[in-house]
Amino acid sequence: MTILVLRQLFARDLGRLVNELRLYKREEAIWQKAALINNPAGNLALHIIGNLNTYIGAVLGNSGYIRNREAEFSTTGVSRDLLIAQLEETARIVEQTLATLPEKQLNDEFPILVFEKPSSTAFMLIHLATHLSYHLGQVNYHRRLLDNGQVR
Repeated sequence: MTILVLRQLFARDLGRLVNELRLYKREEAIWQKAALINNPAGNLALHIIGNLNTYIGAVLGNSGYIRNREAEFSTTGVSRDLLIAQLEETARIVEQTLATLPEKQLNDEFPILVFEKPSSTAFMLIHLATHLSYHLGQVNYHRRLLDNGQVR
């Protein structure tokens, strides 16, 4: 049951992130820093791609993904279409991995240490879902500020 809910949440919010990127009136605004916003939508999208491909794809699904976290925040100018394609591929990897994850594994310790102390797989997956939601909200706010001419 919990895995089914997590699959639905990841699919929903990754779909919403794709939609947010599509809603930008000007593609270049995806990479625009504004006021005190140091991480524009493009970098947040790359961060989500790296985060989910690492902790779900590579750690739980053995995908072989290798993360470059620094590049998630230093890369600029990736096209909207490429970001969307990468997010859609990430959604596919997340769905494929979670679809094969046994429910009982949620109680097991997450295979790698991420925080100060070990956590369960359930804790880590819920953390990843809320982390995605947090950054989705930031992207929504960034888009509305820039599209409504509030910040240039």
